[in-house]
Amino acid sequence: METDSEPYVRLASLRQLHQAMAAMNTARSLADTLQTVADGVVDALGYELACVNLVRPDNNLVVAAFSGNAAAEALVIGRVGSRESWERRLAMGEAWGDLIFIPHTEGWVLDDDDVPQWYTDGPAPRFEDEWHPSDRLFAPMYAPAPQGGGGCGELIGVLSVDRPRNGRLPGAWGREALQMYAFQAAIAISNARLRSNMQRALVRLEREQQALRASEESFRQAFEYAPSGMAVAELGGDQHGRILRTNDALCRLLGRPASAMRRYSFSDLVHPEDIGTLLRTSAEGGRAELRLARRDGTYLWVSLRNSVVADAADGPRFLLTHVEDIEERKRRELHLAHRASHDSLTGLPNSAELRARLSARLCRQRPQGALPAAVADSLAAFESFAPFDSQDAAHGPPAFDRGHDFDFPPEAGAFEGYDHHVHAVAPDEDRDDGTKGLAVLFCDLDGFKSINDRFGHNAGDAVLIEVARRLSDGVRDGDTVARLGGDEFVILANGLGRADAQDLAVRLRNEIIQPIRAEGRAVRVGASFGIGWAHCGLTADEVLKSADERMYVEKRSRPKQHRRAG
Repeated sequence: METDSEPYVRLASLRQLHQAMAAMNTARSLADTLQTVADGVVDALGYELACVNLVRPDNNLVVAAFSGNAAAEALVIGRVGSRESWERRLAMGEAWGDLIFIPHTEGWVLDDDDVPQWYTDGPAPRFEDEWHPSDRLFAPMYAPAPQGGGGCGELIGVLSVDRPRNGRLPGAWGREALQMYAFQAAIAISNARLRSNMQRALVRLEREQQALRASEESFRQAFEYAPSGMAVAELGGDQHGRILRTNDALCRLLGRPASAMRRYSFSDLVHPEDIGTLLRTSAEGGRAELRLARRDGTYLWVSLRNSVVADAADGPRFLLTHVEDIEERKRRELHLAHRASHDSLTGLPNSAELRARLSARLCRQRPQGALPAAVADSLAAFESFAPFDSQDAAHGPPAFDRGHDFDFPPEAGAFEGYDHHVHAVAPDEDRDDGTKGLAVLFCDLDGFKSINDRFGHNAGDAVLIEVARRLSDGVRDGDTVARLGGDEFVILANGLGRADAQDLAVRLRNEIIQPIRAEGRAVRVGASFGIGWAHCGLTADEVLKSADERMYVEKRSRPKQHRRAG
């Protein structure tokens, strides 16, 4: 194009310009695009040197591509010039449309700034339109303006060109061609940057997807092959709690196929007595121990542990439930609890369990009206047996002292508004008014010591075990037979009148006096019964003491030879 002048522009020059623009728009990478832009200035526009200065994220400009001279390229490539220095260059000189031309007569002031530059040799110009080695020509490149906006976008770089091959300052056509080329170069660089960013984003997305697939596969394997049960359930919505997925361990644990499990939620499978425990369990990080139904109708103790997982950043959330079999541990705990509350020889509730069951029926608030005579007499006897300090006289007997240990259940502490509590009352001794109460039968074996002395403790233990069995068989379901200690037993029978309690004592005595096989021989023991009555306002010890006193009254009232049968 160095010999072309308006209006005579060779078709070959236009073809070269078109090919240069096509090449920079089809480059494969940003680096290739930048180099193609620099090469196009030399190959198609007829300049000996071309440099692409690209704006960096810190707003300074770096020499990103160079064409025309390898020595000059090695001198400046990769070097950075400050944005302030470049702004000063673009603000001075002559404006040729969008181009900036700084003649040698003015450019000397730029020799010492920090913009990377090279030096070309040559004679001083002899003609007015001849190119001087110190002349400078810049073509700013601006990003395309947003759609609908006027003017240019932000500066993305500057093309520096030097020494046209014809040695003359570019004419109108040459200036227009360079300006047009810079405009197309800005579009090509912007597109290359966009493609580069998209490629990096795609690579990053692919890596994230690979990591996600690996994570999902790890979760699937951990879920499917976990040694303990696991389930995924819906969280929230109309189907809250519905089981969506289970692993093989949970299916084996409950004896149910996976297809059947998806018809249930855990609330459908939990034992009715444990539904409250399940409802109180927090969905996020909650833990509960409860019983789940197996396919055969039995229940299994399990530990449930919940955690919340999200399907995506803004997607639905699910409940991941870990189910651990704790049947063996629960069996041991129940066994230990049974041993702590039951007699090791007979298997009956022990003294502590008896007092706990009796205390659960009693409150400190005495029902309206006077105590029955029998209860009042027993209370007086107990108070005389356990005298209290005179300093407490103003507060009444120790049984009603607020500091007394009553072994009450926790909910029995507040009697005001305690509407669901049914006061325990004793039937009247003088007349049958139909009152039913909680009878406390205190049983003491007669002649038991002589069996121990004559035949040994093994025989004595066999007698106690058989008496415990006969007492348990002789009462109703729901009644309590407990071993208080030694050869003393206590029966709690609710809903009996006075005559009913006496009939029960007679029947139990008749069962006990039957021969008992112990250590290969038949032995007999007798039994003395004292009947007391639970009455709110009394303690468990007072009630037991009342029955004990009546047992001794009954024992002393019979001749010694009649206390034991044979």
